[in-house]
Amino acid sequence: MTNPEVSQVCQFTKSRPTIKRGASGVAVKQAQCYLNHSLKGKGLLEDGEFGPVTDAAVHKFQKCADITIDGIIGAQTWSHLTFWANSSGFAC
Repeated sequence: MTNPEVSQVCQFTKSRPTIKRGASGVAVKQAQCYLNHSLKGKGLLEDGEFGPVTDAAVHKFQKCADITIDGIIGAQTWSHLTFWANSSGFAC
């Protein structure tokens, strides 16, 4: 669980809806920012569009985090993204 007292690296939204390819909006921007802070050399455009590049990054992250690889950012993936984005290391 995320400690509310700890500063978050990404500040687009606190909402964590289930999102997947085709989604758009601030939750996608939040996920893209988290992916940029969780994967070495990602540099995803934080445009709020969950397209093929974001989808590939989600699959890579899920594989590195050893969680279900489905391209969907649900509760499990949000939890791991939040952890890795706010840690000093990378998932991979």
